[in-house]
Amino acid sequence: MASKEPIELTDAAKRAFAVQDYRPAREIEGVQLVELRRFTDDGGSFMELGRFDRGMLAGLTGFECRQVSYSEMDPGVIKAFHLHRRQTDVWFVPPDDKMLVVLVDVRAGSKSQGVQRRLVLGDGHSRLVRIPPGVAHGVKNLGQARGRIIYFVDVQFSPDPDQTEEGRLPWDFAGADVWDQTKG
Repeated sequence: MASKEPIELTDAAKRAFAVQDYRPAREIEGVQLVELRRFTDDGGSFMELGRFDRGMLAGLTGFECRQVSYSEMDPGVIKAFHLHRRQTDVWFVPPDDKMLVVLVDVRAGSKSQGVQRRLVLGDGHSRLVRIPPGVAHGVKNLGQARGRIIYFVDVQFSPDPDQTEEGRLPWDFAGADVWDQTKG
């Protein structure tokens, strides 16, 4: 089969032209996605978020749950960036909600230092995401209604400044455009 010569583009189109990257997203060391099974029938749905044996969550080796929390966000709201020095988070967004989760590895010397990852949770899918200590994380509600997050942590929260291990980075730490919806 003979190859075709590409057409010539205008100078403006040449400057703006980009090829979409279809490679899988780079992994962040320690981040884990766990697909969940959702059972539906004519009366509704049922989903198991996790099974615990003495605080250990099945499917997430080494994760011992110490606290379960629930959060709601209005449409368009961004909550970012949170950072834990010791705590691992495991997040769940109900399948009827749609949240953009942005992860940034800020651990000095990790194999994935500096890697950013965008994930959509909810949006018809049922899964958990494990966020290890040192991975900055934030979320934007992409839905048209209030969005919900249920999360499990392995360190109990303390508001005491001498005890807390949670910190913040600016919402635009990874660039303000990281929160933009993909266009094109």
